[in-house]
Amino acid sequence: MKTYTQKIAELYRLHEELITRTNIPQETSNGIFTRYKYPVLTAAHTPVFWRYDLDENSNPYLMERIGMNATMNSGAIKWNDKYLLVVRVEGADRKSFFAIAESPNGIDNFRFWDYPITMPEDIIPATNVYDMRLTAHEDGWIYGLFCAERHDDTAPAGDLSSATATAAIARTKDLKTWERLPDLKTKSQQRNVVLHPEFVDGKYALYTRPQDGFIDTGSGGGIGWALVDDITHAEVKEEKIIDQRYYHTIKEVKNGEGPHPIKTPKGWLHLAHGVRACAAGLRYVLYMYMTALDDPTRLIAAPGGYFMAPEDEERIGDVSNVLFSNGWIADDDGTVFIYYASSDTRMHVATSTIDKLVDYCMNTPADGLNSSASVETLKRLIDKNLKLLKQQVVSK
Repeated sequence: MKTYTQKIAELYRLHEELITRTNIPQETSNGIFTRYKYPVLTAAHTPVFWRYDLDENSNPYLMERIGMNATMNSGAIKWNDKYLLVVRVEGADRKSFFAIAESPNGIDNFRFWDYPITMPEDIIPATNVYDMRLTAHEDGWIYGLFCAERHDDTAPAGDLSSATATAAIARTKDLKTWERLPDLKTKSQQRNVVLHPEFVDGKYALYTRPQDGFIDTGSGGGIGWALVDDITHAEVKEEKIIDQRYYHTIKEVKNGEGPHPIKTPKGWLHLAHGVRACAAGLRYVLYMYMTALDDPTRLIAAPGGYFMAPEDEERIGDVSNVLFSNGWIADDDGTVFIYYASSDTRMHVATSTIDKLVDYCMNTPADGLNSSASVETLKRLIDKNLKLLKQQVVSK
């Protein structure tokens, strides 16, 4: 029979084995990015001392007292030569909170800081907060924009499912102490709001996603763009759609900006999510597009179809058939670490390079928006390849 101390030691041993496990690149690749074998974060990665009361007097059976359900939808930043994720941790009580996990290499060995983030409240406290996008802005602050969810008090009596979503704004200089700014003022509900890293025309620029309701976008046309004068009292007065939704595409139901775009010599690289309806429910995939350096609202490349979709065990979880990303890191050597959640349950990483992602965006055919166009696009590639193959045979 193990003693209480031995049981605790065993918990820590198993936890350490998990978080120090070497991640392995997958051999199969589409040439664009590389997946890795293991998730970088799961609920089991959260510290033992978050979940267990380690006092034998108050917890003689060594039970989990505070259950953790998921680690997902993480913002990302390179900070002091460490790869940091601001993780949406969801407890067994369905409440989400933010916590920072850091890695020395961006691939594995992610370890949570001892305490979660203490996020100050807005004037009206939120019931739930989640999905932070991080932006190191040229004004010197690191901003975190996230969704603040509250019950819709205009709902009929007894309706406990109706909610509202607003874009919350906070900022920090050290990722430990956060200043909460007033929520973004807009005419519509907002999720997936992202701060552009540079001033545009002397103003703060936001990627938005206007929607008529908490879940349904309704008349919301896609990913929007808005300029605000003062981030400390941010208000959207004018908003235009820069990446539209289209019928019978991977973004038919809704789409939203992921992390803030990466600046490259050929344009701004964007990672976004698209949602369509199917017999199994809503299917979330990731896609990419590019906008011009001189005008971040001008679309210059839009590859057809998805960039990444859930595969194998990624398809299973609390909300199945979902990939979601709101964090990536571009290293100085051009490596890009793409952090994505699968099925609202766990965090993964995929790696690529800026050159590959730009090539993918610039040279992948656009969606022709109907079956005939898709066939013609495919035929052009077939014709080209068959000619090349014939030339290679002749040359031999």
